[in-house]
Amino acid sequence: MIQAMLHGILLAVGLILPLGAQNVFVFNQGANHKSMKKTLPVIITAALCDTLLILMAVLGVTLFLNTFPELKLVIYTIGLFFLLYMAYSIWHEQPNKDKEAEAMSPKKQIGFAMSVSLLNPHAIMDTIGVIGTSASTYTGELKIAFTLACITVSWCWFIGLAYFGKIVGAMDEEGKFIIILNKISSIIIIVVACIILKNIIITF
Repeated sequence: MIQAMLHGILLAVGLILPLGAQNVFVFNQGANHKSMKKTLPVIITAALCDTLLILMAVLGVTLFLNTFPELKLVIYTIGLFFLLYMAYSIWHEQPNKDKEAEAMSPKKQIGFAMSVSLLNPHAIMDTIGVIGTSASTYTGELKIAFTLACITVSWCWFIGLAYFGKIVGAMDEEGKFIIILNKISSIIIIVVACIILKNIIITF
């Protein structure tokens, strides 16, 4: 069981560490808010979405997606438009240092966190493909231990990422770094969107 848990931890860390749209958005929101309480919507939403994807992977959704390539096209297309919209919104977002420059609202945080998590083709294919394939080697209690390990890493990561963002944001009293961070975040998300567009053209 310990081996299955370690496998789940290492695999989840390997998948979640790369700088992607989801990580950029969570860190960005941590930096743009003055308290961890205000970043809870994005943390909980991102973690729940990852939990859902992990459970789907363990339950064998990989086979379903491979059976219906049209569904992949829908996921890629919707994800592309959501990422572009999110990049535009973050580019124009201002640091929450006064009443005139309000940070992203909880409802908007939840909506964007869901889109960047559930409508990001790379996140979906990586999580469902890699974790799903690895989970298929386990059964019973070992599969449960593997799954719980992956989910635990996800929750801890997003909490830590938002907290680190908050620390960075607190050090930037003038908000200049946050503005630069928003621009960089938008560019990274646009790059991800371009990769998705390339995959759509090549694959379909």
